[in-house]
Amino acid sequence: MKNFEEKIEAELFQKVISVIPLGGGCIGNAQKVTVENGTSYFVKHYENGKIHFTEANGLNEIKTANAIRVPRVVKVNDNFLILEFIESAPAVKDFSEKFGRQFAQLHKTNNSLFGYFEDNFCGSTPQKNLPQNENWTEFYFTNRILFQFKLAEKNGYSNSELRSGVNFIEKNLENILKGSEEQASLLHGDLWGGNYITDQRGNPCLIDPAVYYGHREADLAMTKLFGGFDSKFYSAYNEEFPFKDGWEYRQNIYKLYHILNHLNLFGTGYLGQAISLIKSYQ
Repeated sequence: MKNFEEKIEAELFQKVISVIPLGGGCIGNAQKVTVENGTSYFVKHYENGKIHFTEANGLNEIKTANAIRVPRVVKVNDNFLILEFIESAPAVKDFSEKFGRQFAQLHKTNNSLFGYFEDNFCGSTPQKNLPQNENWTEFYFTNRILFQFKLAEKNGYSNSELRSGVNFIEKNLENILKGSEEQASLLHGDLWGGNYITDQRGNPCLIDPAVYYGHREADLAMTKLFGGFDSKFYSAYNEEFPFKDGWEYRQNIYKLYHILNHLNLFGTGYLGQAISLIKSYQ
């Protein structure tokens, strides 16, 4: 711990007076670090130091959209990511409506190509954002579904049914996504109930992004996967940035990416769910 404190002090030019371990995610550690002037910081550490830099870049990318709050990046290096520490307060009365509107506003930040200037991570899994592509169907299949499938094969988590299913998706993805064509939107990339907090005023704040420019329906589908969002969230989003017809039909194809990622992160307990999502289109 002393070595950790010394490294923090060298970065912040302040003496550390307390370090409190916090409940972190499955791939990293987090601490609340308070220094002698009374300022507290949220310090994250991943075994793979590359995640520090890509997460910092993702937070800054969302911040530039000026649509929804993210923690301010204070310092980043191979050892850790230092963020402002945000004290959470109870959610404001209209939290869901505000969150839905702000999330829609984020998606109005556009790019001419799908992808991002760098590859990053979804959890601890590499997320391939390069090469950037003007064709969403091609980008999504190659950089999301096929990449995860090949990783599952390498990990020994695949079977013949999944192979057949991915082959089906490759042949039918264009038809599945037909009619949903849009410009590339700035996506959080991994928004579920655990990847947002309330700030000190009870307003929405995004954390732990896996940023890229993609189809906004991919972000919306992830919000449906593990809960945490109510009907008011989607109603407010729709008022701000109307859904395209058939968006609910396309949810499963976007959920598939994240379930394949969970398959690779946590094992074959997710194999049946991945196959079920594919079968919903067969």
